[in-house]
Amino acid sequence: MTEPRRFDLIAFDWDGTLYDSTQLIVRCIQAAVVDVGGAKPSDKDAAWVIGLGLAEALARAAPDVPREKYAELGARYRHHYLGHNDDLVLFDGVLPMLDALRERGHKLAVATGKSRKGLDGALATAELHNRFDGSRTADETEGKPHPRMLLELMDELRVPPERTLMIGDTTHDLQLALNAGCASVGVSYGAHEPASFDALRPLFIAHSVASLQEWLLANA
Repeated sequence: MTEPRRFDLIAFDWDGTLYDSTQLIVRCIQAAVVDVGGAKPSDKDAAWVIGLGLAEALARAAPDVPREKYAELGARYRHHYLGHNDDLVLFDGVLPMLDALRERGHKLAVATGKSRKGLDGALATAELHNRFDGSRTADETEGKPHPRMLLELMDELRVPPERTLMIGDTTHDLQLALNAGCASVGVSYGAHEPASFDALRPLFIAHSVASLQEWLLANA
């Protein structure tokens, strides 16, 4: 007998949660900052800003770069990232997990710090368009951890906060969920150390896609 659903909507972060892109993003941020004359951020500092909107992420990763160079900084980041876009892949097990959740009747969405152009390109590359019921990007609404992107998805898909679950690899994702009045699950294989998740009260921390799927099918 199938257990009743606890959550009708499951919203996923993209980079570092579904897509194996964390290390590439770190390298691209570092290269872009150096290109415009800034001090190369550490791996930890570059990883911390993943999940924020691009402009905010680059500004935080490069505090010594003057504001008038932000446009150039963004252009250099996109140059480096797009040069490797075809190298990116979904984490093993993501597609079967999404299919199992859809078969169980969950609505699925993406809430990401990527741009709309970037997400649409990634979705097309991974052939994922038909697996999601909605999506929001940082350039079409407020970026994380502001709750607006999750609130808009809940409104669009007609699901209340108590029936919505947010899954992500950063504190920005879990804070987004908290700000929107939703439950969350963290994954430890992305950009942020899972020890930083505790204060944000995730229901579970998954150490692999397999363990995430197992937990979701038993508890979501």
